[in-house]
Amino acid sequence: MQPWIHLDKTNIPGGGELKLSQRGDEFSIRLAGNELMNSRLSGSEEALATLSCARIADRKKSRILIGGLGMGFTLRAALAVLGPEAKVVVAELLPAVIAWARGPMASLFGGCLDDPRVTIEQVDVARLINPGAGGWDAILLDVDNGPEAMTQSANDGLYGMSGLTIARHALKPGGVLAVWSQGPDRDFKSRFGKSGFQVEEVMVRAHRGKSGARHVIWLGTAGGPPRAARNR
Repeated sequence: MQPWIHLDKTNIPGGGELKLSQRGDEFSIRLAGNELMNSRLSGSEEALATLSCARIADRKKSRILIGGLGMGFTLRAALAVLGPEAKVVVAELLPAVIAWARGPMASLFGGCLDDPRVTIEQVDVARLINPGAGGWDAILLDVDNGPEAMTQSANDGLYGMSGLTIARHALKPGGVLAVWSQGPDRDFKSRFGKSGFQVEEVMVRAHRGKSGARHVIWLGTAGGPPRAARNR
């Protein structure tokens, strides 16, 4: 088996270090020894986009906010199903992650960063969730391993009652807030519903196949009908 090759590292606000490694055509991003992303496990990140975009499919000029660039799986999946008039803004806090996307991981992105529908903002996603504008059709959050701040303590504000309420007001009526998680979180699901969303919890495979670990995607509809939880 080929060894992992360390490619780069970057400090994150509040302490800690992200490390990018490569083994053959496989990439891994780790924080404090914990793997945040692996290029072999794209199924749930893609589902974050496809499940969200399916709920706003009738909106030709939809505006989508993605929190976290990662390895580009969510972005690519969104672009594959959105129409030509859609606009996608990706908020990525760390400049190194953007550089990795255009450098060593460019093959994973397949040129999607140059799609005219895409804007990359080097900023905390919380700053783009503007409750006064109410202009987003969907907000997709994949900035941690779940609704707890792992990469930045300030991300706690995204998942508390205040942050969820702000996100609801930042969405158009019937808009969707989607949150990716490595696993279930009963307390977060309860908060999500209490903040004014109709919430659906969907279990999805980390792999694209029918086996392996499952991740969780919560989909909250602002003013939309409730949906039953299901597995995929």
